[in-house]
Amino acid sequence: MFPRGLLQPALLLCLTLATGADVAEEEGVLVLNKSNFEEAVEAHKYLLVEFYAPWCGHCKALAPEYAKAAGILKSEESEIRLGKVDATEESELAQRFGVRGYPTIKFFKNGDTASPKEYSAGREADDIVNWLKKRTGPAATTIADTAAAEALLESHEVAVIGFFKDVDSDLAKVFLEAADAIDDIPFGISSHDDLFSKYQLDKDAIILFKKFDEGRNIFDGEATKENVLNFIKSNQLPLVIEFTEQTAPKIFGGEIKTHILLFLPKSTPDYQDKLDNFKNAAGSFKGKILFIFIDSEHTDNQRILEFFGLKKEECPSVRLITLEEEMTKFKPESDDLSADKLKEFCNNFLEGKVKPHLMSQDIPDDWDKNPVKVLVGKNFEEVAFDENKNVFIEFYAPWCGHCKQLAPIWDKLGEKYKDHENIIIAKMDSTSNEIEAVKIHSFPTLKFFPAGTDKVVDYNGERTLEGFTKFLESGGQDVAAADDDLDDLEEADEPDLEEEDDEDQHSHKDEL
Repeated sequence: MFPRGLLQPALLLCLTLATGADVAEEEGVLVLNKSNFEEAVEAHKYLLVEFYAPWCGHCKALAPEYAKAAGILKSEESEIRLGKVDATEESELAQRFGVRGYPTIKFFKNGDTASPKEYSAGREADDIVNWLKKRTGPAATTIADTAAAEALLESHEVAVIGFFKDVDSDLAKVFLEAADAIDDIPFGISSHDDLFSKYQLDKDAIILFKKFDEGRNIFDGEATKENVLNFIKSNQLPLVIEFTEQTAPKIFGGEIKTHILLFLPKSTPDYQDKLDNFKNAAGSFKGKILFIFIDSEHTDNQRILEFFGLKKEECPSVRLITLEEEMTKFKPESDDLSADKLKEFCNNFLEGKVKPHLMSQDIPDDWDKNPVKVLVGKNFEEVAFDENKNVFIEFYAPWCGHCKQLAPIWDKLGEKYKDHENIIIAKMDSTSNEIEAVKIHSFPTLKFFPAGTDKVVDYNGERTLEGFTKFLESGGQDVAAADDDLDDLEEADEPDLEEEDDEDQHSHKDEL
C-alpha cells in the first residue's frame, strides 16, 4: 500500500511505464518506429518528426542541430517534442507519409496523422525552434518591457519587432499578417513607451534587427503585407552569405533567384581583401542578386566546383546563376574581382547584356574510336543532329551511381550497333559539357535524336540491353512507361555534399 502522499506520483509512474516504455530517446529526440509512432503522436500535442537515412550526408549534418533544438525546447518545458524515424528501416511509415527524400521533416499537431505539415525552414537549431514556436503560438510575441525586447534580440540572429501606439492601426494589422506568413524569424510587438524611447522612435515602426551588416533596417514603404514581406526577405540575410549545409536552405528557399558565387580559398593571402570587394559590390544589389561565398578548398564543396567546370587552381573565380524554371550559368569576361568590375558585371546581367556560359571540354582525339562515341559541347550538334543518323545518347555524371551501373550495358549496346549504317550510340559527361538546346535535370538521362528531324525523344523505359534494342529497332517509337529509378528515394535538398555517390541521389539541379 502506497502512503497517500505518494499515491499520485506512483500512479503517474505506472501510467508512464505502461504507455511510454517503448519510446526511447537519443539526445532528447524520441526514437520512433511502427510500434510506437501512433502512441507518440497522441501523447504529444506538438511533435516534429524527421524521416532520415543513416547514410545521408544531409541527415548527418542536421543531427546535432536537431538534437540541440530538442534540448532547447525540453529545457523550456515546452509542449513541443522532436522525434526521428529511420526511414530505411521503417519503410511502411516512410511510404505512409510520402517520404521521397532525406531528410523529410513533418509536423504533427493534436494527434492528427492525416495531414501533417511539411517543415519549411532552415537546418540550424534556432531555425527549428523558431518555426515550431510560430506554428504553436501567436504570430508575434507581445513584448512588455525593454528586458523582454533585449532577450528576444540577444537570443536570435534576426528578429523583427513592430512598435505601435495603436495595435489596431493599419500598419499593425499588416505587420501581424506578415508575421503569420514567415516561419523562420521571431516577431515581437509592443506599444510600451519605454521601448519607443529606447529605440529612439517618434512614430510607429517595423524594425528588422540583425547581428550582422548594418545591424537593423527600418521599414519605410507603403503599409501592405507584400511590401513588409519583401522588406524582411531583402534584409534578413547578410550581404554576403557563406554556403554551408546549414545556410543552403535559406539560400535556395528564398525569394531571390539570381545568385552570384565567389569561389575563394580561405588560405589565399588576400582573402579578406577579395571578400571585402565582393561585399562592397553586394550593397548595390540588395533584393535583386544574392551574393554567396564558397570556400573552394573545403572538401564538401568540390562537387560544386565540378558542376561549374572549375578546378581549385582556377580559384578565386566568379559565376552567376539564375534559378527560375531552368538553372542558367553566366561567367564574367574579366578575371578582375574588384568591386567596380563586379558591379559592372551584375548591372550588365540585369540589363540583359550577358550571354549564358556553356561549358565544353575539348574534343578528344579518339572520340569516335570506340563503339560508344564520346561527345562534348564542341562536337555535340554535329553528331546529334546529323540528318542521316539516329543517335542515342546517355547524358551522365562521373560520380553518379546509376550511371556506373548503366555503363557496362551501354557499352554492350555500343558494341551491338558499332557497324550499323545509321545508328550511333554515344555518351556525354554533362557535368563538364552543356548544350543550350538540351536541358539535363537528372543522371543518367537518355535521349534519342532521330535522323532527318528536329524531334528529340526521351527514353524512360527499361535500362536493359533488350529494352534499348527494342526501342532502337522500333525507330524510337516503343518506349516503356516505367522508369526503373522513379521509385528510388533521393536526397531531397539543394546541394549534395557527399564525397562519393553510389546512393539513390541523381538530381542534376540538386548539385547546387
